[in-house]
Amino acid sequence: MSTYKNLKEHIEEGILTITINRPDKLNALNSQTMSELKDCIEKAYDDDEVKGIIITGAENKAFVAGADIREFSELNEVNGRKFSERGQEVFDIIENCHKPIVAVVNGYALGGGCELALACHMRIGSKNAFFGQPEVTLGIIPGYGGTQRLTQLIGKGKALEMMMTGEMIGAEEARSLGLLNHLEVTKEEAMEKAKEILQKIFKNAPLAVGMVIGCVNAVFSKEEDGFQIEANSFASCCKSKDFKEGVAAFLEKRKPQFKGE
Repeated sequence: MSTYKNLKEHIEEGILTITINRPDKLNALNSQTMSELKDCIEKAYDDDEVKGIIITGAENKAFVAGADIREFSELNEVNGRKFSERGQEVFDIIENCHKPIVAVVNGYALGGGCELALACHMRIGSKNAFFGQPEVTLGIIPGYGGTQRLTQLIGKGKALEMMMTGEMIGAEEARSLGLLNHLEVTKEEAMEKAKEILQKIFKNAPLAVGMVIGCVNAVFSKEEDGFQIEANSFASCCKSKDFKEGVAAFLEKRKPQFKGE
């Protein structure tokens, strides 16, 4: 495990829990935190001990209350584009990870925090979760992929309303819109739910799980033929040892022993 200034890591039973740890700043995402998050996720890609990931925020007041506004004062057209592209790069790494990543949202998930949750494959919230993209109140727009992912998840009309008014929505409404997969009472219960779901996923073939993520992400890409990617991924699964093991286990009426091969 690496030592980060703004992140905490903990791994248990194949689950890497990454905690954004700036509670005095409501876990706001500054440049260092984004760099650390990128490094942490990239290392998890190739770490055989890591089967799935949970991302959450320290303490209970905020998941991530947004980007660190103090870094905005020096932005202009040139470095503003780079600022946005760097954030999009980090969140693309999360979205395209072949291992399942779950956001456990406690408290405020605003601006960059909402965008971080959107980049994860699933979201589980506690009753005190709030989501919002309030960037227009600062004279800017979401820059880490929020205009795209929020629209994909909840539809054009509601996404436009949230982003143009800058208003927050609570956990119950987020659940009804499909922004949250599950809603629990407390952060602790939300963490347990996330672990329960990940353990169910771990019982399945890792290669197939990763390919499901890639195929679903292709749905939203104008540059890729999702149906062809699905067919290619299906073919790749058919040549894997996991596929042969899965079929054999079914016919022999036993539990499969997948090895990700």
